[in-house]
Amino acid sequence: MPAFERHVFVCTNTREPGHPRGCCSAKQSGLIREQLKAEIERRGLKRKVRINQAGCLDQCEHGVTIVVYPEGVWYGFVKPEDVPDIVEQHLVGGRPVERLRLPDGCVNTERCPHRGGGVTLGINLPR
Repeated sequence: MPAFERHVFVCTNTREPGHPRGCCSAKQSGLIREQLKAEIERRGLKRKVRINQAGCLDQCEHGVTIVVYPEGVWYGFVKPEDVPDIVEQHLVGGRPVERLRLPDGCVNTERCPHRGGGVTLGINLPR
């Protein structure tokens, strides 16, 4: 079997209720993953695109978080209604969905405005 063109990792990590960083599973990450899988299958892309479940991607303040490889594009604050855009624009068309993309300064850095000593500050990316 040829290699996949893209791997999509959807954080489905679960934390205890009330955890200050939150968790993606409480924000419908399981549903988003299932929607992505269904859309990829519907379009006949199962041999080209692999939708994977991921544990914690350490971007809890940005959840639901998704990362697409090989490009290394990080998406944050993804909602079920964003799935068609991710599939059509990025996975089919090859263009990242900029309105969902996390800025470089927010991925794996403490200087992200969404982090505040591990507590969400309630700042959202422009939609």
